Amino acid sequence: MNHHLPPADPALDRFADLPNGLQLCFRTYGHPDHPPIVLIAGLGLQLVSWPQALIDGLVAEGLYVITLDNRDMGRSSYLPQTPPARWRLLLDRIPSGHYLISDMANDVIALLDHLGAEQAHVLGMSMGGMIAQNVAAQAPQRVLSLTSIFSTTGNKQVGQPAASTIWRMLTNRPAWTLPQAQDKFVQLMRHIGNPEVPGVETLWRQHMALAWQRTTPELSLQGYERQVTAIVASGDRTGLLHRIQAPTLVLHGDRDYIVHPSGGEATARAISGAQLHTLVGMRHQLDAAITPALLELIVPHVRDAQR
Repeated sequence: MNHHLPPADPALDRFADLPNGLQLCFRTYGHPDHPPIVLIAGLGLQLVSWPQALIDGLVAEGLYVITLDNRDMGRSSYLPQTPPARWRLLLDRIPSGHYLISDMANDVIALLDHLGAEQAHVLGMSMGGMIAQNVAAQAPQRVLSLTSIFSTTGNKQVGQPAASTIWRMLTNRPAWTLPQAQDKFVQLMRHIGNPEVPGVETLWRQHMALAWQRTTPELSLQGYERQVTAIVASGDRTGLLHRIQAPTLVLHGDRDYIVHPSGGEATARAISGAQLHTLVGMRHQLDAAITPALLELIVPHVRDAQR
């Protein structure tokens, strides 16, 4: 998060009806004639989760920025399936019928179709990085460049959360009021984010208030669990990543307690020609302090891919 968050104003939200029957909520920034870049959010996050400074910085560089709510989050469609119990996820005993990361990637490709974008740069963080990787592998002719931020390959030998993080996730209880949700989010972000950034806890509470306005606790909880299921059920995607042809930038923090830096390293190894940059001090959060460094890496990468 940063000192300027995208507003929750529903008037800014647009909707795309996809061929699979789902509806995706999205927003656009900049001039539609400029090269598009799709920002794909992570697990449980919404299109309001991106730092406005990052969006503005990309627009200032002549890009048409597209943000979206993934299926099962924000104002996009929610699926009817009951998510499996957490113990099933831990034991890889997932019933059939649940969607995968590949399906979420197809949503993004369908959104590009809806917007009439033949090609786009794709950028994703965390689970969004997985989706972006799949977009680049599944539709190589559509992707100008790939940027994967604190993400991983799905191989269980790399990119695993710290034990302290796993415990927090397993013992976390739902929040049914906004104050509860804000308190829980602050507690989590103190662990995985950058609490030393001045005023950041106020920003975390503001972020949760924005997200709270765009869904309900029941929908968000069920959607979160189904997204987790998609990650686990998709398994190791390393072989798929070998197919990626787009110029690829892999960014990871050296203090990430959600996705160990080995996940970024494995991602870079799996993609031919990928560039890996480890950002010192970065955790599993995009904030005001790190945004300038991100832009310094992302903008040249995108420019080079357009030549």
